[in-house]
Amino acid sequence: MRFLVALADTENFSRSAALCNVTQSTLSTALKEMEARLGVTVAERNTHSVLMTPIGKALAERAREILAKVADFEATAQAETAAGMTQLRLGVIPTVGPFLLPRALPGLRAIWPDMQIYLREELTELLLSGLTEGRLDLILIALPHDLPSQVETMLLFEDDYSLATPRAHPLANLSRVEGTDLAGRRLLLLERGHCLQKHALSSVPGVALEEDTSFSATSLPTLVSMVEEGIGVTLLPNLAIDAGLTAGHDLHLSHLAGAAPRQIVLAWRKSSAQSDIFRTIGERLSRIKDGTQ
Repeated sequence: MRFLVALADTENFSRSAALCNVTQSTLSTALKEMEARLGVTVAERNTHSVLMTPIGKALAERAREILAKVADFEATAQAETAAGMTQLRLGVIPTVGPFLLPRALPGLRAIWPDMQIYLREELTELLLSGLTEGRLDLILIALPHDLPSQVETMLLFEDDYSLATPRAHPLANLSRVEGTDLAGRRLLLLERGHCLQKHALSSVPGVALEEDTSFSATSLPTLVSMVEEGIGVTLLPNLAIDAGLTAGHDLHLSHLAGAAPRQIVLAWRKSSAQSDIFRTIGERLSRIKDGTQ
């Protein structure tokens, strides 16, 4: 069932195998055996692509539900242990995890010294599928974003933006900029798939911000380097700035006034037996952001 769900998500055998940590031949053989046992074809295959059949899509959705229930079955048993939880499979987005978790993990280990924490850094869509399928217990993401109905969230904090410009830029003498100051200016942004890319473009109500489509970055440190080189300007989340993202870089930061902040949340399945522990983790993360850990 995990193989089937992975194939439905990626429509690619090699990426599905990598997602499931098995060889491509193992995944392909297992799916052929499933098809033979069930008497159906879950995917149409050729040398270039994979197309899920209608029954394949339907079975993948049922498999998601079953895998999530299996994960919650195991979590219910874990909840009865002395420590309350023996392992945590935590997923994080790249624009939040590196800037918050290093300060949080020592405190979490102090509360649950016997708990093993496994971290998975992925984009939001993959984290959500991992959560609903039971591969992950808890995820740290940013809203707004469409969420499945079976997911519960806890707001940790709101994350504002600052405008990063080269020192010689016309806006570099301002400590505060308005959304109208960005009208007509193209922003360097993360590549598509990162939720921050969409959040930044919609951050200023009433102002249609534009993306510099000639360049996109895979990470925030790359964006910072491009701005420092004078290639353009970008919006950076204050969470990353406060964690030292721009330290040692020769650029100017201006607070973006009136912007709609992104909301940093923890998310888990509503059916999880560990919701009390997840809320305790959320409270800890909120205090760390506020500097009151």
